[in-house]
Amino acid sequence: MDLFDLTGKRALITGGTHGLGMAMAEGLAAAGAELIISSTTPAKLKDALAHYSSLGYKASGYLFDITDEKEAAKQVALMEETEGPVDILVNNAGIIKRVMATDMEIADFRRVIDVDLTGAFIMSQLFSKRMIERGGGKIINICSMMSELGRNSVSAYAAAKGGLKMLTRSLATEWAKHNIQVNGIGPGYFATSQTEPIRVDGHPFNDFIVGRTPAGRWGNPEDLAGTTVFLASKASDFVNGQIIYVDGGILATIGKPANEN
Repeated sequence: MDLFDLTGKRALITGGTHGLGMAMAEGLAAAGAELIISSTTPAKLKDALAHYSSLGYKASGYLFDITDEKEAAKQVALMEETEGPVDILVNNAGIIKRVMATDMEIADFRRVIDVDLTGAFIMSQLFSKRMIERGGGKIINICSMMSELGRNSVSAYAAAKGGLKMLTRSLATEWAKHNIQVNGIGPGYFATSQTEPIRVDGHPFNDFIVGRTPAGRWGNPEDLAGTTVFLASKASDFVNGQIIYVDGGILATIGKPANEN
């Protein structure tokens, strides 16, 4: 459908070298978008670009830290000069530190906030100025269920993702008049290489997630593709400041007793 066609569009996915970032990038490319991937790790970027090429997708890569505003500005200018205007920004890059709040180093707390929240602001600000000049654009912030819920050992991550939710709404409020849509996606629990060790029948956390999720399963990375394409396409031109949770229904329910089918 033309509403979802991204042919001729360019999409930058920060941290799009693996996991959910790669799945979203593949979805955008399948809809016709040219990909630009950023990373801080040369080997990962090289492998990711080879992967996209093997699928027949056009992709280019840039190495920089999104929290370094001067370097980010330099790289954004370079990519638009080299590749062309970026129509879609996916703020996906992020880190997590799983440490109980009483034991967390303040430097680690600040680093999580810097990458997961400040980095998204830096990239959004840089591209907003260019999108305003061009008459519009799409910004997609990758939030989390921790934008809504707390959990032990992820205080910095939850603080950053809660902030990213409100940043999404604030930027949408400021930039809607410029035909820029700023929305977010909140993934639930997904089957990735990072979660593989705990996704085994009988593992307490696996059983908890499967039992807590109304869909009764972990998400597959490709489950994010449709929502990403929707928010990147003209199908969402009047959708702004929203967070779409792709979580199998977790946030819709209080859960169920352990002995209930």
